[in-house]
Amino acid sequence: MSADKDHLSADKDHPSADQDHPSVNWNIANLSQVPETWPALDRHAVGVQALFFENVPWKGRPTRVFAWLGLPYLPAGACCPGIILLHGGGGTAFDEWVRLWNRRGYAAIAFDQCGCVPEQPPVQDGAQHARHAHSGPSGWEASFDAAHQPMEDQWTYHAVAAAIRARALLAAQPGVDPNRIGVTGISWGGYMTSIVAGVDPAIKCAIPVYGCGYLGHNSVWKDNVFPNKPERLVQRWLALWDASVYLPNSSLPMCWVSGTNDFAYPLDSLQKSYLLPVGERTLCIRVEMPHSHVDGWAPAEIGVFADSYLRDGAPLPRLLRHGGDPGGLWAEFDSARPLMSAEINFTRALGQWQDRKFNRLPAQLDRATGRVEALVPPNTSVCFLNVFDDRGCVASTPHQVLA
Repeated sequence: MSADKDHLSADKDHPSADQDHPSVNWNIANLSQVPETWPALDRHAVGVQALFFENVPWKGRPTRVFAWLGLPYLPAGACCPGIILLHGGGGTAFDEWVRLWNRRGYAAIAFDQCGCVPEQPPVQDGAQHARHAHSGPSGWEASFDAAHQPMEDQWTYHAVAAAIRARALLAAQPGVDPNRIGVTGISWGGYMTSIVAGVDPAIKCAIPVYGCGYLGHNSVWKDNVFPNKPERLVQRWLALWDASVYLPNSSLPMCWVSGTNDFAYPLDSLQKSYLLPVGERTLCIRVEMPHSHVDGWAPAEIGVFADSYLRDGAPLPRLLRHGGDPGGLWAEFDSARPLMSAEINFTRALGQWQDRKFNRLPAQLDRATGRVEALVPPNTSVCFLNVFDDRGCVASTPHQVLA
């Protein structure tokens, strides 16, 4: 086996700004001002507050963003960390998600990124939500057709600005430590988390789930949406808003949570993305992790990672070194908690990442040293190692492409 520490490196083919694709100027000082808020009197949920907060203007008129804000119980004089929650496509601000983090001891804010308010009673995940009178631009795929408009009127600008405003609002709450605020997001929210990590210097850690950059390299949109759009419009959107433009600016510790067969963000684009930031990197890649909001906020690794940077919790296993060749893989992990098992995940398939069947086999684990070794099965095309600690939390090596 080779002794590479990390033979993988980020390539330089992510979109870059030029005269046709100008860069975005973020006024962080202005966006970090605590926004004005208004009560959302027609929305109610147990244990959390419904409100609107001021966001940046859209086409010259003021906008507001709907949010759920929740605080944990705090003894007198105590303080807590905070977390910003960014939903994915078809989603909205989820009060359940806020309460989940409140139970962990965090102040949390979840806001709707697309100018909508959550339906009550809740509608099925992915169903349409009602837009409100003070909304900004429509999100997700609608943003591709708006790429020719002024940058400040486009959806991604508004969504990132709202995340920074949400951070300022959260930090201003009684008992919240403004120096211990992280961000996590699911799917399109993971994409947004990747951008926020490179834009907002006040964020202390970031956990993208599924979402990443390089949408023009490989993604569900490259296959199914971009071919039906004018090429110049697509390239302008990618140069302005692809997360790969912002990730090189991030020095945050980041934890990337995803599955081997994600339908929207394949493993190759995920790897290109996680190699860009210069901060500490943790990978948590499970075989065939389902893609949904509930599945996206469920992994224990998300809370454990946040705790390790925001609450002095025991961290996830940390990859020190790894290497391999077509004959075998090895890795060394440092773990604050006992390592219980290890596995090699591999596929012999080629073609679309989403269609490749991954297999799992036990790997040899030396619990005393944290070293993992595994033979690579014949005809393997892609493989990586996972270790599991006594909490059931996983940490992964980067995948290697062998064929």
